[in-house]
This record gives sequence, structure tokens and C-alpha cells, in this order.
Amino acid sequence: MMFRKVLTKTVCVQCYDQLSRMEDIEDEYETLEEEDEEDEEEETRSSFQLSEELKDLEEQLSRIQVHIPEVVHDFDWSSIETANLPETYKTNTAKEKLLLQVADNFHRQYAHLCPDREPLFLHPVNECGVEKFVSTTVRPTLLTYSEMYNWDGCARFVADYLTMEPLPSPIAPPSYLYSPTTILRYQRGNCFDFSVLLCSLLIGAGYDAYCVNGYATREMCMMDETKEECPLLQKSEEVAVETMKVKPKKYAIKPLRDLRSKFEMRLEAKREAIEQAAEEKRRKEEEERVMDLLFDLGDPLRWEFLLLGTDKPLLSLPEVEEEEELVDDEVEDLMKEEEHKGFDMPASWVKQIQITPKEFEMRCPKGKKLIQYKNAKLEKWAPYMNGNGLVSRLTLFEDPDYTKVLNVKEWYKNREDLLETRELNQRTDVTTEYFAPGHALGLKAHIYVTMIPETDRTMEFYSETRVDGLRKRVETPQDMEEYYEGRSDFLNYRHTVFGPRARRHSNALTTTDSNARPILKITERFDRNPRKPADEDVAERIFSIVEEKIFLTYHCKDNYITASKREFNKRSNVDSKGNKVIMSLDMCISYQVGATEKEKKLFHLYEMLMQLMEEERNSKHQVWESEVEVLDILKLREEEEAASKLTVSIYDTERNEKSKEHREAMERLLQEERQRQVEQDLDYLAPFLIQMGGVEKMTKWLALRLKEECLNDFKHRLVDKANLIQARFEKETQELQKKQQWYQQNQLNMTLEDEDAYLSYCSDAIFRIRILELRLSRHKEKAPQKYMALEEKLSKDPRLSEYLRLYI
Repeated sequence: MMFRKVLTKTVCVQCYDQLSRMEDIEDEYETLEEEDEEDEEEETRSSFQLSEELKDLEEQLSRIQVHIPEVVHDFDWSSIETANLPETYKTNTAKEKLLLQVADNFHRQYAHLCPDREPLFLHPVNECGVEKFVSTTVRPTLLTYSEMYNWDGCARFVADYLTMEPLPSPIAPPSYLYSPTTILRYQRGNCFDFSVLLCSLLIGAGYDAYCVNGYATREMCMMDETKEECPLLQKSEEVAVETMKVKPKKYAIKPLRDLRSKFEMRLEAKREAIEQAAEEKRRKEEEERVMDLLFDLGDPLRWEFLLLGTDKPLLSLPEVEEEEELVDDEVEDLMKEEEHKGFDMPASWVKQIQITPKEFEMRCPKGKKLIQYKNAKLEKWAPYMNGNGLVSRLTLFEDPDYTKVLNVKEWYKNREDLLETRELNQRTDVTTEYFAPGHALGLKAHIYVTMIPETDRTMEFYSETRVDGLRKRVETPQDMEEYYEGRSDFLNYRHTVFGPRARRHSNALTTTDSNARPILKITERFDRNPRKPADEDVAERIFSIVEEKIFLTYHCKDNYITASKREFNKRSNVDSKGNKVIMSLDMCISYQVGATEKEKKLFHLYEMLMQLMEEERNSKHQVWESEVEVLDILKLREEEEAASKLTVSIYDTERNEKSKEHREAMERLLQEERQRQVEQDLDYLAPFLIQMGGVEKMTKWLALRLKEECLNDFKHRLVDKANLIQARFEKETQELQKKQQWYQQNQLNMTLEDEDAYLSYCSDAIFRIRILELRLSRHKEKAPQKYMALEEKLSKDPRLSEYLRLYI
């Protein structure tokens, strides 16, 4: 019993513990459920809030409307004038109509056999709305300009002369094709117009050119060259241009450390390499596709003829032998059958392409054009459009957005100073100028940072045009180097070291002996003179003005590795007591190559020293002349840049003022001669015949009366002219007398200016009086002769001679 009680009690306790645990679990479960419900409520709230935010975003985005811009052309082709075009532009001949029917038939067959291909471009309409066969739009023409004889000149002209317009649909050919003459007239067109014009010029120049219709990249169709490298840069890389050498400074500041991430730099370089490899692969694939094209026009599997003719190419199959050979008679029969089937291509309906010299010179539309390349911009102008002669400018940029300028290169034409190119490096501020042969001072190139004298600069010259044979001059604030060639004294190099001035002068442009920079040392080098022995031919000569020494180094003799040398110590000719100094051995230190050579005597060394001292003075004078020449060049360049004068050819009658004035004078003389001829051809009897009633009513008495009236009228005219000259003569004389009386009255109170004015008036008045007197005397002499000549002319006049025979 006790055991049962204990067991029951234990079981009851265990059950109670389990129940309590279950209650705790239920409580925890309830709390978890409540937490889950709260989380779900929060999620629903957050999702509701997100949905509301999305709705607000959608509403805001719906308010934004994007309008796709349409391609707006600056020029309306429907407004072009077609009234003055030739009749071939507006109508078709019978041959052209037949050709259009053949082309239309071919087009239908092609569309039936190849329905999945694009339609052919065979007979678009021209500017007059008339269908024309596409091949007849090409007009082969050879222009008279030498530049148009080569393919590259024709391509450059077409690219510069026309403005590119996009096609209406970038994936379909246009529905129209205008004539090359209309395209040239308005200087604009699409890629089809460019091709037809260029093909016309190339065929005229003798090239076997064709127009191809197909697909190309967007950049090529839109003439977008922003991803292409400028061709001028590719040419400039081939030509090595010598730039000014910048000497490293001893105490220069070190550049800043590169703090960029090397990992990012490697990633960027890797990305660029991948892009470059992909671009190279794409280009190779395109080249391979082009190379795979077979241009065997006789292959019927790849090419189809629109017009049958006897001159079509034949398919050449060298590997396959013909199974059957035709007899000569059969071949002739086939040729005769094909002759009547052949169809001759009609002549081009486009009139002759003509470009005037003025249009060819203007080149670009309105004389200006801008071409954008990869990180570069090329601007072109027509000659004489800019006052300074600028015709081209190439600007290089650091970024593709064209914001940071790296380099600017300009080309000039027709400048009076013969400047051809100028290049400015924006990083170093170095300007390089190149000149054509014929400059006033023989200047070929000028490299400088500033135009201030005695700064870093390099000048190159045309040595063949200079007397001294100077080829190059490099100047810095401390020294100057000069390079020569072709001199009779074999001098090829001179280096001058300058010292600081004792005092500064305000005007640095005026260099005189007193203001010249002090010379510390002059080094001269010479080429080998074959007329002298090597140990007497100086290779290098150094004048050390500060140390008062002269160093000579001779050329090496054959089979020797060292050269002879001499060192002279200069002394004054007199000492402190006034005694004359005699040459001594310590004044010359010599190193003579070869033990058998005899040393020169003191007298010869003294003569050599005197000659070297004289040459030192000449060298110093030449250095001073070089400095003066540099200043003259800088002054001349400043004047040339300020004036920027342009030269005009004597054959350019439009711009040459002298030629224009001469032409106008010749035209004026020719007009006067024509007017004089017309006046001579006038009928002098016409006024009198009208009064008499005409020649029909002429009698002897009327003829005599007509002659007398004509002579009396001419006599009155001669007298009136003499009276007019006499009146002008008297008027001038009276005015001169009045002026002389006024001068006598006011002579004492007159100033020098009044006297000069009076003297000039008297001189002019006397000149006019003499001219009038001369004219009056000549008129008196010529009047009787003119009167007799008129009388003789009237007597011989066929209208009066019949009636005046009895009175002669």
C-alpha cells in the first residue's frame, strides 16, 4: 500500500510537471504566434508603403514624355530651281525609255527569284521627277586642274566641296538620285551623291571606277570620323621633326609621386587591350570578307548582266577543259546572233561638269569646313578668306570631349613672310614656325617660347642662300651655338659662352658694343682641309677670354689615335714699365704627335699667336653680329605678324589691284575708242537733210544751199570754240592779277603758310594760262585746215557730188 501511495504520488508529481511544461510551451507558442502576427503586420505595412512609393514613382515617370527628334535638314531639296535645266533632265529619249523597260523587267525577275533580298537600285527619279537609269547619271569628266588628275586629289575635292546629308532611311537606298551638276551647285548630298560625283571624276581621269550599293558602318554612311585618327597625324609620325632640346636643370624639383592604384591601372590597361584586340579582330574579319569577294564579272553564278552585249567578260575556267570545241563557222554564227541582241547604253543625260577657278579655290561650302577626328579637330578655310593667310588648323585634344587642348598646328598660304606652318605645344608653350625658301633673312624654322631676346630659341636657315653658310643657331640665356656648312674656311660649329652683364639696360632690343653680353669663351670646330697636313689643320679652336688662353687641337694623322695640341698664353705687348715683351717658351705649350717632327721656332709661334689674336677679334665681332641678327629677325617677325600681308599673283586679276587697275584702264580706253568711232560714223548731213525734206527732193540749188549751211554751221562752231577758250584765258588772267594785287597789299602781314599757298596758286594759275594759250594757238592753226577738209568731204559726198559738179 505504501508503495502504491508513493508511486501514485510520484506519478501525480510527474504529471503535474508535464502539465506545467505543456502550459509553458503553449504560452511560448502563443507569444511566438503573436510575434509572427506582428511581423506579418509590419511586412504588410512595409509592402503597402513600397507599393505606394512605386505608384508615386510611376506617376512621376508617366509625366515625363520623351520625344524622338526627327532628322531636320538645313536644306529643302523640293525648293531647288529646275526651270533652267536642260531638256535631257526633264524628258527621256526613246532609247532611255527602252532601257527603263529592260531595267524594270530585270527588277521584277530579280524580285521573283530572290524574294528575301533587298530591292535593286536601278531607276530612281532625278531632280525633275523623271526616272533615269542609274548608270546614265554618271558623267565622266576630266577637269583642267592638275590636282584632279589623281584619285586622291579627286577624293579630297569631293570630301571638302560637299556637305554630307543623312539618308531618309539608313537601311534603304533613296528614292531619288540627283545629277552631279545639281549636287555641285548646292554643295550638299548623301552618300549616293558623293559616290556618283567621285565616280564621274575618276572615270574622267582614266580610272576604272564603279559605284557599289550595299551596307556600311554608321560612321562611314554619316561621314563620322570621330573614331578615326587624323591622316595628318599619321603623316607627321613618319617625318621625324627635330624639337628644341631642353637641358635638365641641376636643382629641378622632382615630380609628384603617382598615387594611382596600380591594380586599377592594370585593369584599365587590360580592358583597353581587350577592346583593341576586339577592334582589330573586327577589322580583320571585314578585310577578309572583302578579300573573299570575287570580281570576275564573267562568272554567271555571282554576277548577272542587265544588258546583253558582245563585249561582256567571259568566264575563265583554267582547271576545266572544254568537252566540245565549236567550229569557226559556228562561232561566227553565234557572234552574229548576239550582235542584233546587243543594246548600247545611252549617253549620260547629265550635262558637262564644270567647276570655275573661283569655285575650285573656295573648295569648302562658304569657304569653311570643320572635320572632327579622334581627339582632334581639323578646320579648313579657302585661300584669302582669313587676313593672315590661314588655310588649315589642326587642334589635338587630350580627351574625346574636345576640352583640353594639347597641340595646335596651323597651315598658311600666300603670306608675304613665306610662313607655311606654325605649331604650338600647349604643355611646353613651345612655338615652331616653318618658312618656305625666299625669306628676307633666309629663315627656315623658328622654335621659341617667347619673342623676348636672349631666351631659349632655335633658328634654322637655308644655308645655300646665306653668304656665311649658317645652317642652324641655338640660343639660350647663357650660350649660343651655330652650325655651318659649305664654308671656304671649313668652319662647321661655333659655341659661345656668355657671362652676366655688369648692369642692366632698359632697352634690351638695342644691342651695341657697350651693351653686348660679355663673352667668356668661344669654341670653334672645323672640317678636314685636304690641302693641309693633319698636324697643321686645326680641328678645334678655343678662345678662353677669361683665362686669356687659346687652345688648338689638330686633326688626327693617319695611323695615330691622338692629335697634336697647342696652348697659347696671351700677354700684353708691353709690361708695367713700358718695355716691349718678347715671345718666350712658356707662352706656348705644344704636344706634337710623332718624335721625328721638328718643333717650330719662336718667331713662327709668335706669328701664329698674333694671327690667332686677330682671329679671336674677328670671332668676337661675328658673335656680336649674330646677336644683332637675332634681334633684327625678332623685330622683323613682330612687324610681319602685325602686318600679316598676303601676296597676290599677277595672274589673279580679281585680287591684284595693279592688274585690276590696268584692266579697267584698258577697258576704258577701248570704250572711248568705240565711242569715238561711233561719233565718226555719225551722219553729219542728217540734221540738214531733215530740214530739206530728204535726199529724194534734192536739187542743185538745195545741194548748194545744204553745203553752205553745213560750212557756216561748222564755221560758227569753230569760232565759238575759240571764243570759249579766249574767255577762259581772260578769266584765269584776271583772277591771277587780282591774286597778285591782294598779295602786294597784304605782303607784310602774311605768314609762311599764306605765302606757300599763294605761290602754289600762282604756279597752278600760270600752268592753266599756258595750257589755254597753247590750245588757242593750236585751234587757230587747225581751224582753217578742218574747214577745208569739211568742204572737200562735202564735195565728194555721193549725195551732193552729182549736183555740185558745175560749181566745183
